[in-house]
Amino acid sequence: MARRKINNPLALAVLALLAERPMHPYEMSTTLRQRRKETSIKLNYGSLYSVVDSLQRHKLIQATETIRQGRRPERTIYAITDAGRREFVDWLSELLRAPVKEYTQFEAGLTLLPGLPPEDVSDLLDERIGLLTAELHTGRAMLDLARKAKLPRLFWLEAEYWLMLREAELRYVTELAREIRDGTLDGLDLWRSFYETGRVPTQADLEERGVQLKLLSGE
Repeated sequence: MARRKINNPLALAVLALLAERPMHPYEMSTTLRQRRKETSIKLNYGSLYSVVDSLQRHKLIQATETIRQGRRPERTIYAITDAGRREFVDWLSELLRAPVKEYTQFEAGLTLLPGLPPEDVSDLLDERIGLLTAELHTGRAMLDLARKAKLPRLFWLEAEYWLMLREAELRYVTELAREIRDGTLDGLDLWRSFYETGRVPTQADLEERGVQLKLLSGE
């Protein structure tokens, strides 16, 4: 992945909008919300102004004029520069082409799983299953509405992708909770021992179980 002067996805969204036509920040915010882009790209008005300032500072966009309508405050209209168009194409191409490591909160929870007793974790995962099921119900209903409205699939690909990820997570969490509950999760005895004694498994403990340490360390 290229090291970029700006790496906030909101900046990419701003470049996409200005590739369509010049806009002022309020119009950018309104357009993104009308298109429901805030469900995929974190958006708030304060961060939008910071992103616009940063894009201008790096000469990816430029102010073209300042307008005033009635008693409203002055608004500065911005346009994308040639450098901004090149950055937009390169950045978007990279996002679509190259998988990257993304650090999710759930993954962080999984890697620290032994900090709670197995019984508590299985109960917590059951709660997660309920929340995921509710989210999926709402998401599927929204997609059904889009289909009934004959909205082209192009405009709800990100929602479709989100649903696919949630469905995969639901299957994974359901199976993990079952394995913890019925005692078939490999390593459950080490987990219980760690939680009950606070003693981290040693290399000898792992070797007794036939664990290939070189594989675990990536050697």
